[in-house]
Amino acid sequence: MRPDVAGIRLRRLRLHADGQTFDVDFRDGALTRPLSVIAGGFGTGKTTILEFVDYCLGASDHPQAPDFLPRVRAVTLEADLSGTPHLIERAVGEPSTYAYVCRGRLDDGDASSPERRPLRPAGGPASLSSLLLSHCKLEGVRLRDTDALSFRDLMALCYLPSERLDDRNLLFENVPMKHLKLRQVVDLVFDVHDDRATELGRRIRVLEARLGAARDAYAVAESVVTEAEPGVAADLERLEREAKAELAECALATAALDARARAGTTFAADLRERHRTAAGAAVQAAALLRDRETQVERMTSLRATYAEDVSKFVMLAEAGRLFPPMRLDVCPSCLTPVTPGERRCVSCRADLSGLERHGPPDVGAELRSARARLAELTEYLDDLERQLPRLRAEAEHAQQVEARAAAEVDAATAAAVTPYLAERDSLASRREEAAVTLQRAVDGLRLVAVLHGRAAAVDGLRTQLDALREESAAGGPGGERATMIRRVSQRYREILREWRFPWAGEARVADDLTPFSRNKPYSAASSGERTLIALAWQLALFEVAWETGSSHPGFLMLDSPQKNLGQGGVVVRVYRHLARWLTGPGRGAQIIVADTAPPPVADSDIVVRL
Repeated sequence: MRPDVAGIRLRRLRLHADGQTFDVDFRDGALTRPLSVIAGGFGTGKTTILEFVDYCLGASDHPQAPDFLPRVRAVTLEADLSGTPHLIERAVGEPSTYAYVCRGRLDDGDASSPERRPLRPAGGPASLSSLLLSHCKLEGVRLRDTDALSFRDLMALCYLPSERLDDRNLLFENVPMKHLKLRQVVDLVFDVHDDRATELGRRIRVLEARLGAARDAYAVAESVVTEAEPGVAADLERLEREAKAELAECALATAALDARARAGTTFAADLRERHRTAAGAAVQAAALLRDRETQVERMTSLRATYAEDVSKFVMLAEAGRLFPPMRLDVCPSCLTPVTPGERRCVSCRADLSGLERHGPPDVGAELRSARARLAELTEYLDDLERQLPRLRAEAEHAQQVEARAAAEVDAATAAAVTPYLAERDSLASRREEAAVTLQRAVDGLRLVAVLHGRAAAVDGLRTQLDALREESAAGGPGGERATMIRRVSQRYREILREWRFPWAGEARVADDLTPFSRNKPYSAASSGERTLIALAWQLALFEVAWETGSSHPGFLMLDSPQKNLGQGGVVVRVYRHLARWLTGPGRGAQIIVADTAPPPVADSDIVVRL
């Protein structure tokens, strides 16, 4: 891989919030900016942006800024992995345990199907860490006496947060296991660890196994493609273009044919108008007939109901004549004679009201009303039934008129339309053949693309394996560890001298990577001095790693480089050093800085001001 495309380059960060997006662009046109500065006051979200980048690269938790969390639903990082554009997306809210990765760029619309990659276990072949490490030439590497290398271990060399700048825990001295991991990660990045030959052999065996599996997959794909016989890609692409052109030509010819057919049959406009009028009259006549038949059916049922009511009222009236009312002569309790109409017995004072039965109610008024409604209903129903024969005849006549008008239109236009029908059938046949050809070409190209993808995977693995074998045979490009420490120490000293740090000539990096100044470890320096020491130490590792072609990802994020420094000339010298190195030996590398008040010398490098 060429140094300018190896590793990882950050291009854009996008926050998705309630149907809106917020982008931070690290590009200059189509290329990645060497230096990107995120400017803004305290609490404006500069560090949050760096933390979201870190979250997309596998951090276990996302920023907890209250200004972001209520609205942000997801975050997407557009990055170049070994020069190939990729999108890494993770959900925001409840920190997710996986990321979605696909090839493509934001807003291009041609991204591939996303691939779900878990965060743990980091050493799993399908994990996000394994993908990122594969583009840093570190996939499958294991730390000594610990688990597999994780990209999170490598981020200590790619991200210097604000809390480590002036802290006495720059090398994670307070966490012994993390401190040990950092030293091992540096050795792995510079390829100077003691068991390098063993590690190279193990990585070669892993790649050989993967290459064998890739070759098997290619063989299977090749057999499928051979059996399907799709043809050569160039021929398929030519067929696809010709089929699309044929379909477009058929569409134009069909439209022209329709226009000519309409123009050739304009003489039958009067006949068509007569047919439309007759069709409307037939519809109205049929609707009127259905309405009257429905009314007859409903009124017949209603007339039967009224006839039944009249019969009931007649029975009640006859009952009064057949059954006279009952008269009470003696008290039912003491059998004493009572006078008609008395309510209580004069002897026992028993209640006699309600015991005397009167005749049936008078239903004369109701009977007369029911007979009147029945007569009206019968008259209306007779009128409807008298209308039905006429309406049936009118509906039938309207249908016959409509049929004759349609026949006249067909007879008048048949001679003019028939030639167009033959042409339309011919165009339909051409269109069907072109559609079949296009589908065959598309399916064949898809099969060829799958085969080419398998071949590209085999070639990529073979290239990696050849590089590892050459590295194993040559003894590795990193040299011995002492040489690496010496180069880092020298670069650390040169950076401090460029920044006019006091007694910079006595600065050095010890074998355990601890930075010294004035012959004392960095922890003995003041807070402002510790900020400069941490920056110089991180930059020395990054610059030497890049210049020696090591396995560093190739990007570095710095948070608040002015911490405890104030607005002095040293800040200007820091930015000038970054610009000088990135346009010189560091060409192709990437540095992102989040700063409260960057000096004017960095105005052209500011990508967003919050």
